[in-house]
Order: sequence, then C-alpha cells, then structure tokens
Amino acid sequence: MKKKILHILSFIMLIAVSTSAQILNNDLSALSQIQQGVTSKRISSYDRTGGTDDFIRIAKDEKKTIFEVRGAGIINHIWITMAPDPGTLSRNDVIIKMYWDGNEYPSVISPIGPFFGQGWNESYQYSSLPLSASPVEGRGMVCYFTMPFSNGARIEIENQSGRRIDNFYYSIDYLTMNKLPAGTGRFHSWYNKQLTDASKTEGENEWGVFGKSGNNLKGERNYVIADIKGKGHFVGVNYYVNSPTPMWYGEGDEMIFIDEATSPTLNGTGTEDYFNTAWCPKTAFSNPYYGYPRVNNDIGWLGRTHLYRFHITDPLYFNKAFKFTIEHGHNNVLTLDLASVAYWYQDVATPVPPIPDAEARKPMSLITIGDIHRWRNEWRKSKGNDPKLWGN
Repeated sequence: MKKKILHILSFIMLIAVSTSAQILNNDLSALSQIQQGVTSKRISSYDRTGGTDDFIRIAKDEKKTIFEVRGAGIINHIWITMAPDPGTLSRNDVIIKMYWDGNEYPSVISPIGPFFGQGWNESYQYSSLPLSASPVEGRGMVCYFTMPFSNGARIEIENQSGRRIDNFYYSIDYLTMNKLPAGTGRFHSWYNKQLTDASKTEGENEWGVFGKSGNNLKGERNYVIADIKGKGHFVGVNYYVNSPTPMWYGEGDEMIFIDEATSPTLNGTGTEDYFNTAWCPKTAFSNPYYGYPRVNNDIGWLGRTHLYRFHITDPLYFNKAFKFTIEHGHNNVLTLDLASVAYWYQDVATPVPPIPDAEARKPMSLITIGDIHRWRNEWRKSKGNDPKLWGN
C-alpha cells in the first residue's frame, strides 16, 4: 500500500513540475513572474525644456552618443526615426554602434537602415518578431532584441551622410539590476556588403543555360554573412540582394561551418529554402520569423529583394567558431550586389570586423528597360541589323 501511495505522489509531483514548466516556458506566462531588484528606465530625445522639440540634431561627420549608462542591465526596446526622408538623408550612411561592458570596441556596427531592415536607403513597412519598420512608409524603426550588459553600455550614432540630420528621434528602454543572470550572453551584429564576381570559367551559367554547371563543395568563394570566433549562438540575418539579371538569383546554397569545420556542418538546398520559402518567390510577405518584405517588380528576378530569417526558437549554437556563408548563384556564378546584417549572442562582448566604407556601401544602380534595350541594340548590330531579328 505504501509503495502504491509513493507512486501516486511521485506521479502528482511530476505533473505539477511539468505543468509549472509549461506555464513558465512562454512569453505571455513569463509576464506574470514578479521580478526582484529590477527597475525600468528610459533614455530618449524628449525636449528637456518641456516643449515639443523632442529630437536632437547630428551634424555632418559628427559622432553622437545617444545612450550611456553604468552598471548592469538589459536594453529591451529601441525606437528611432529620422528626418529628412530617405530621398534626402541616406539611412545607408548613418552608422549605429553599440559598446558593452566598458569596452572601447563596438560589438554592433551597421548602417542604421540595414540594421533595422531597410535596404539600399529605401523605406518600406514590414513586421517581424525582433525587428520592424512601421508607418509612415516604414520610417519608424523598431528593435526588440534584448541587449544585456554587466558593466555599462553605450550607443553611438555616426553621421556619414554628407549632410546634417535635422531631426533624430529616439527612445531606448532598459532594465537596471544588481547582477545579470548567470549565462547571459552579449548581443552582436555586423554588416557586410560585396559586389560578387561571376565565374571566370563558366560565366553567369545559372540553371545550366550555357552548359553543364560546376560543383561547389567547400564554399571558398561564397559570400560571408558572419565569421565569428568564440562561443555563442546565431539568431538571424537580414539579407539584401540586387540582381543585374532577370535570371533567378537564389540557386545559391547556404554553407555553415561550426567550430572550425573544414567542410560545411550545415548544407542548404537553395537561398529561398533557407528563408523558409520555395520555388523562386516574388511575393512580399512578413512572418514573425522570416519574410520577403521587399521584392523586385521588374522582369524575372531583376532588381532588389530583401529577405530575413530569425532563429528565435532554433538558434544555431557554436562553441569555438561559426562561419555563415552563402553561394551567389549555384557554384558562385552570378555577379550580385549583396549586403547583409547578421545578429548573434556570445558569452562575452567581442569586437566585430570593420564595415565597408561609405563609397563601398553605395548600392549599385538599378538596371532599367533602357539598359536592356541598348543591350538588344548591340546584339542586333552583332547580327548585321537584320530587320526581322527577334531575340531567341
């Protein structure tokens, strides 16, 4: 009888523990948990005189610290908007840098537009779980990534746009506490951009248009999204593609190398597959974890496309190193204007590599109908200008 009672009690305790774990293991239930020794605070651009000039100005080439605190805490919300609009003030040339734990080096560095999910100095709306761009026209830039620090934090804005930022509004919410929970990582983010090279041997032989395609096993010429040393987990990427050809840009596979592996630890099956879509999409949509907030509306896949994926429930873990690469076309055969912003956490705040300078960051121009017609004219001339030339 005693043995039976013990079994029953054990079962009840198991259910209680299981139920408790389920209740606490989601965002909404976590809201019910009362925190000890935690205080909410904010630093913003509000008008200190009590008026309505709730913004700062940032001069040409000026570096302005907009957030600086001491001690331990966690940034849990950032909102920023700027004027003039992107047609006059380039979001690609306003740099955001973040410094943790009193370090002199940034662990976050990116143009402000691409960081928040606005590519090529464009402005458009989208909504994901950690980042969004809200009305009007996506000019409200929002971040919900948590950013812990144990010994102070600083956020700096550098104006490389060549003109004054007339109105820079911001609101940064954070928590203060005596000590961070054990095992709390530090947020990192890095921007990269590259005009990739077409294959010297195959040309732009996508889909085998010019013959048999080559193979790529090691990813030597892949575009690099992140190259990290240390321990942590990768949590997402904003990926910006500008294609000068109507050929599909996305046969390129992701190849991810974990802990100094010489061959890919994780192999993908195509660009759109990594971003949780299929069959060469051209449909704009936003999911909390992945999406295509901006798609080209030109011939084929000519032009600009913005893709994102955030590893919220499926982080990619590493203990020594992590290198995320992706092909630009199968076997890296395409010339593409690529840019990306990677997001990850590490056990300590480390420096990220420098980003390309303002000249190297300039988006390549869009290919127009006139360009295509001029190419056709050169082809016609090469064929003797036969008046019935068609083009196949």
